[in-house]
Amino acid sequence: MSPREPTVHPTDTRRLRAILILLDVTAVTVAWVTAFFFQKRGIRPGTVWLRWVYTIPVIVAASLGLLAFQGLYKGPVLSARSIELPRLGRIGLVIGVLVLAAARVLRLPRPAWTAAVGAVLSTGALVAARAWYQVWLQNARRQGRFLCPVVIIGANEEGLNLYCLVRDHPELGLKLCGVMGRSAPKEWGLDAPWLGEPDDVIAAVRQCGANRTLVACSALPPSRLNRLIRDLIGAGIHVDLSNGLAGIDYRRLRASPLAHEPLFYVEPALLARWRPVVKRALDLMLALLALVSLSPVLLAAVVAIKLEDRGPVLIRQRRIGRHGQPFTMFKLRTMVPDAEQHLPVLTAMNGRREGPLFKAVADPRVTRVGRFLRASSIDELLQLLNVIHGTMSLVGPRPALPDEVANFDRDLRAREQLLPGITGLWQVEARDNPSFGAYRRLDLFYIENWSLRLDLIILATTIWVVIGRTIRVLRMNALSKKGPLVVVLD
Repeated sequence: MSPREPTVHPTDTRRLRAILILLDVTAVTVAWVTAFFFQKRGIRPGTVWLRWVYTIPVIVAASLGLLAFQGLYKGPVLSARSIELPRLGRIGLVIGVLVLAAARVLRLPRPAWTAAVGAVLSTGALVAARAWYQVWLQNARRQGRFLCPVVIIGANEEGLNLYCLVRDHPELGLKLCGVMGRSAPKEWGLDAPWLGEPDDVIAAVRQCGANRTLVACSALPPSRLNRLIRDLIGAGIHVDLSNGLAGIDYRRLRASPLAHEPLFYVEPALLARWRPVVKRALDLMLALLALVSLSPVLLAAVVAIKLEDRGPVLIRQRRIGRHGQPFTMFKLRTMVPDAEQHLPVLTAMNGRREGPLFKAVADPRVTRVGRFLRASSIDELLQLLNVIHGTMSLVGPRPALPDEVANFDRDLRAREQLLPGITGLWQVEARDNPSFGAYRRLDLFYIENWSLRLDLIILATTIWVVIGRTIRVLRMNALSKKGPLVVVLD
């Protein structure tokens, strides 16, 4: 492909923003109308109740203003759930306080109850609407829509890391149009045009249809780097500057300018002694609560598995846990009873890239019931027993198989510092990503930056990811005209 040929169309940011604003307006309106509807019981219809209703447009406008003020219509924030969720929670709290204050001034009935219910419902509705938006946008990007064309500037190791980041994470919505640097690195295996040295970078970027650049700082001398950035910004081209750090949570970076130079202070990842104790207490409390409340779901799954093929319901797998110690992990069976015997003939179907993980695309061993159990993660509910026993946590690195661990390098073996988890950063952000690089990067990031706050964000995100996957599978089954899945194994 010639560098002069535009690879993709520019991202339709206005349309995406309009869709997101419409979702936010709908979510906030439905939430507060619901809150007002329930509070009007016992209140005579009339002027007082109508005054509550008239406040809805004001609440919606205030919510949109706060969302914009918090930067929740900007791409970098939308792509980071760890930033988005806390800000949505703060907005719900602020709106609730404002509604409470306004209701008391206007002497409206039940102000505290209505404000509390409305704040909770609006926060939940916004989180749900934006989770749906993220799932929809990621699916659209996998189909080649709403991609932002970018050019990487820098052909050193840092530039390679940027290249791998774009390649391994298609959900970011970045389409690589070209790479610039001293020489084309053969080991990269480029699937994009080589644009030469960054001498006439503006012309090269525009010729390939891009309006955004990812710059590897260490690839250029400081004086040339500064001149390059100023030229790009002056030409109206967006610049994302790599800082050379890998696996460091942005929340550990603090601006620390020296003589007006843009330096950053990196805070140490302190692990207070009380944090593991609180994590264990949360694991026990939430695991027991989930096991009791979801027991009817587990019972229904057991019955469905048994009725489908009369085979065993429970499977036990040997996994590697904390400090490299093996343990037995429990799961509901989602494959045919003799699935392990057919694994060697399915090696060619492995959808994972560049690593020891195995996941067959459209694995024929998965039963019809198993497909739903996997999509909804019901098959993993028995791992709550592992959490109670202390061999697993609710949140942590994915529990790896012994033969997988045997192929992990020394750095990745650091994941054994923590208990493996039922869910984790990789599970919620890149479970369907075939790249082993994404698996490695997210696991190491979690280990380096673990905190209780991050665990809570992952747990909250897991709920919406599971709901989205379940709805998608049910929709696909409803639209499918092929009938039940037929398992054929030679």
